[in-house]
Amino acid sequence: MSLPASFDLTPEDAKLLLAANVHLGSKNVQVHNKPYVYKTRPDGVNVINIGKTWEKIVLAARIIAAVPNPSDVAVCSSRTFGQRAVLKFAAHTGATPIAGRFTPGNFTNYITRSFKEPRLVVVTDPRTDAQAIKESSYVNIPVIALTDMDSPSEYVDVAIPCNNKGKHSIGLIWWLIAREVLRLRGIIPDRTTEWSVMPDLYFYRDPEEIEQNAAEEAKTTEDVEEAAPVDADEWTGETEEVDWAESGATPAVEDAAASNW
Repeated sequence: MSLPASFDLTPEDAKLLLAANVHLGSKNVQVHNKPYVYKTRPDGVNVINIGKTWEKIVLAARIIAAVPNPSDVAVCSSRTFGQRAVLKFAAHTGATPIAGRFTPGNFTNYITRSFKEPRLVVVTDPRTDAQAIKESSYVNIPVIALTDMDSPSEYVDVAIPCNNKGKHSIGLIWWLIAREVLRLRGIIPDRTTEWSVMPDLYFYRDPEEIEQNAAEEAKTTEDVEEAAPVDADEWTGETEEVDWAESGATPAVEDAAASNW
């Protein structure tokens, strides 16, 4: 697919793709994914051509941007590493997120409360999101999928070749698609303007790690407060004991009226 020069992969984006290991595919290759293989390493890992990955990202973004109502785009991720990315993508583009387990009948059973009629479905992994793809085929909904070299492509209309098993790879691909959609919609004015949202926001974060970091920050704050010197003019709540006999000062005389109570 030939793109205008403005759509070319920039060196900065290429570095991001390589740093996130988007180019590292699986050792097994499905026949339909062979055109996306750049070469095979001695250890058997298939290296994905990131030029073709970028072309498919642009194509997917143009399809998403062509849907008049953003909420008619359903983005799914049963894979844990993609759930945060899907929610952030939906928040930035207005799509409908389905994070976690896909309830059977979401697209086909109109009696269920979670019934949806999207015009486009985007999934993180054709293998883990097989139910969403299968139901989309029943109701003629086109599907865009992030596919590894061993991913099935049945009922997938646009396959984005990438590493769909790493948390950094998944997050970066969703971030690039979101940025491209916002560029096409004119929310990001031009291609020289940097998007204020960093790719890190789309990366999966371990809940235990978040709790641990919060506990460490709280502990650090307590240590700083304890170590902070007390100002001489600041009242600490403690009163100084005075020996009235030695000081020669006369203590306040009790009011006679008060002592009779």
